[in-house]
Amino acid sequence: MILIIVTNTLKGLLVQEEIVTLNFISEGQKVKISKLNATGKLMHKLLDMGFVNGAEIEVVREAPLFDPMELKIHNYNVSLRKSEATLIEVVSL
Repeated sequence: MILIIVTNTLKGLLVQEEIVTLNFISEGQKVKISKLNATGKLMHKLLDMGFVNGAEIEVVREAPLFDPMELKIHNYNVSLRKSEATLIEVVSL
């Protein structure tokens, strides 16, 4: 699992967040989108499906071979390939 630690200062306090891509999130976990790294048609496809910064996502389940994964976003379910999920950076809620 690849984790990037980001440190920000907020009113003089040091805040740390763990950023990970969506493909590493396990079934039942809830996360929030922090960044989309897609380009072109795929970026438009993700935006059209509601994958925008700040959106909350829950991993509903994964296929038997772990690809694709079923996600709940904006109160509806979407299936997403792991290759597409690697382009979405998320933070824990």
